[in-house]
Amino acid sequence: MTIFILTHGLKLGLDFKGGQELEVSGVSQERLEEIANQKDLGSYVVTTSGESNLLIRYDAQDNPEEVRESLKTELEADGGKEESYNSIGPSISSEITINAVKALVIASIAIMLYIAFAFRNLPSEVDPLSFGVIAVIAMLHDALILFGSFSVFGYFFGIEVDSLFITAVLTVIGFSVHDTIVVFDRVRENLGKLEADYPTAVNTSVVETMARSMNTSVTVLITLAALWIFGGDSIKNFVLALLIGITAGTYSSIFIASPLLVTWQKFKQNRIK
Repeated sequence: MTIFILTHGLKLGLDFKGGQELEVSGVSQERLEEIANQKDLGSYVVTTSGESNLLIRYDAQDNPEEVRESLKTELEADGGKEESYNSIGPSISSEITINAVKALVIASIAIMLYIAFAFRNLPSEVDPLSFGVIAVIAMLHDALILFGSFSVFGYFFGIEVDSLFITAVLTVIGFSVHDTIVVFDRVRENLGKLEADYPTAVNTSVVETMARSMNTSVTVLITLAALWIFGGDSIKNFVLALLIGITAGTYSSIFIASPLLVTWQKFKQNRIK
């Protein structure tokens, strides 16, 4: 996944590479999409705006005014009307990208510090910072899987990432951390009440929480599958991102975060010796 991201990157949508934005009224979404296809706009997105207006964003950097007038003429012939028009420049798009990266970095640091603080009352031989660091590692693993998957989808199927993709990434991060903390919290409980070594306590905690994690994830995935089947085209990529991310989050909390706890503790003990 990492190699594919580095070599091919992501196929960026209009939110990130810029384009034109036209708000219209008096025409149905189906008709607007039909006109967009007739004009061969290439990459475009149609969403609702307000109570009855529609917003179409499209890539027409070479001849924006010509495309705008052509769309306007076609819309007016169907009784539609242009309400507003904006050109989204690359500077605005790069600002969105920078803010998304900042949000991910700040969230990672805040999560790590909070979890380390919440687990501060563990036995002295256990490092509370390990819980925070490993939760962030598992979270970044899930984000990497998500970015890598969409890099592959963009290369082979032309699927673009937009602002909804960033929303999906942040949602997956929240789900991943929540799922990981459930396991970690059981580890904390078992360390206090079980007369067992650290690896055994971690393994017992994973077994005890696995059914809960799986049931929660399956319930969410069923709901997302229904949205994928019956939802509109505008949210399909968003739902796809959630499906991939939540599956990865369930896997990482059980098979990555928990073993890393044991590895961290063994490494610490070996250093002391």
